[in-house]
Amino acid sequence: MSKLLHGCHLTSIHRRSCAAILSKSLRSIRVVSSLQPQFSPSKPQNALSYFSSSLHRRNLSLRAFDSSSETKSDVVSEETGEKDYKDDDGALSSTSVAEEFPTGDFEFKEMSGWMSFVVKLRMLIAFPWERVRKGSVFTMKLRGQISDQLKSRFSSGLSLPQICENFIKAAYDPRISGIYLHIEPLSCGWGKVEEIRRHILDFKKSGKFIVAYAPACGEKEYYLGSACDELYAPPSAYFSLYGLTVQASFLGGVFEKVGIEPQVQRIGKYKSAGDQLTRKTMSEENCEMLTALLDNIYGNWLDKISSAKGKKREDTENFINEGVYQVEKLKEEGWITNINYDDEVISILKERLGQPKDKNLPMVDYRKYSKVRKWTLGLSGGKDQIAVIRASGSISRVRSPFSIPGSGITSEQFIEKIRSVRDSKRYKAVIIRIDSPGGDALASDLMWREIRLLAASKPVIASMSDVAASGGYYMAMGAGTIVAENLTLTGSIGVVTGKFNLGTLYEKIGFNKEIISRGRFAELTAAEQRPFR
Repeated sequence: MSKLLHGCHLTSIHRRSCAAILSKSLRSIRVVSSLQPQFSPSKPQNALSYFSSSLHRRNLSLRAFDSSSETKSDVVSEETGEKDYKDDDGALSSTSVAEEFPTGDFEFKEMSGWMSFVVKLRMLIAFPWERVRKGSVFTMKLRGQISDQLKSRFSSGLSLPQICENFIKAAYDPRISGIYLHIEPLSCGWGKVEEIRRHILDFKKSGKFIVAYAPACGEKEYYLGSACDELYAPPSAYFSLYGLTVQASFLGGVFEKVGIEPQVQRIGKYKSAGDQLTRKTMSEENCEMLTALLDNIYGNWLDKISSAKGKKREDTENFINEGVYQVEKLKEEGWITNINYDDEVISILKERLGQPKDKNLPMVDYRKYSKVRKWTLGLSGGKDQIAVIRASGSISRVRSPFSIPGSGITSEQFIEKIRSVRDSKRYKAVIIRIDSPGGDALASDLMWREIRLLAASKPVIASMSDVAASGGYYMAMGAGTIVAENLTLTGSIGVVTGKFNLGTLYEKIGFNKEIISRGRFAELTAAEQRPFR
């Protein structure tokens, strides 16, 4: 069971901004896979109405569980800002859908004189590892894998919750003058990229600068860099902005040559999980699905880049279709701010902050700044808490003895956490954060059942990250409300099972297998040398 970090208190001046912090995961928007944009699968009354009626005008702090690792959680605060009115039956209801489903738009508000004094006092008594020099620049390298799980201070790699939290803290931290991002090739999904980009735009509302440096840049990296105030690149930078592709590989012809017959049984014509084994080419349904996803992501990319750079959509599309670009041309046409090396960008920031040229620029990196508590900055919450249960990875019923901790969702552990939250009086509501392509159908069903039981006693919202497909979507259906990123891949389009018929292969290599059985179907799975009948 994951440990919990202690809670903090929230002042009234930060109620809207902290509501925006929570609602980053509660943004009800369009889903890539052409499903309904808003879902209320289990109750006619949506979960946010339930929030309003049961938790009206309360401060809530947020505590996170990690369903697939032993790393820790986090605490954020929120106050519901809904205005509820009694209808003819005396029931509480909200005035409009917009109020029931907050947009999550971030609104930065300066601290009051008293709260500013309190924060400065907390900074004086903060732990040594929370000390940050005034006028510092927060630096972060965005590259490689980005986990949806919380990371311990000893874990390597980047954590999406901590990245987003650091943006929020830096916006309010009077010691931070701005942000300097190093953006390099990313290997996460578009949902995480979209969420980070939104936090970049939110940070800019604080009035502080955010500058990016991109030595190697593809579509995802440029999507982030374009949201910053300035984007720099070295003269030898690699810019690979060629467009987007989806690929599908097929082994049907290979198995045919060696005498193996994959037999796949599916329900749902769009369920393409077995196509790689059985087919030699892409099915019409799979082509339709992948084309729709690609068009959605590519169209969003063109729209957001065009808006950020003040260009027409057709100009952005022409830019992509021209192929390889020299860095000088990127500057000339306004796609980047300037051509500079890293040390030159740091010199620019020194000059901007009035730092002497012979002195080092005061900087605080991602790892150190992650140790700064929200309590120190006056961003923590009250004693009523919202539990966040994080479910990341493929789904299984029990953990394999060879599996790595944190490598997937194990239904046994997940169900334990669901039940502990359900029995606890401390948690007033629950967010289930899902980043999973699916897996074991039975495990998904067992978790769905526990989520439904939890939703019967407390408001439950499912929040989707990069992907919530198949079993991941099945889990979400147990919640009162489902929300997703604009670029989340989601949907439940069928189930699949099967086996390999090795009969022809056995004949080719001279292998024989005989079975003696009792019971009509005893050889169903034992006889791999025969097909299903």
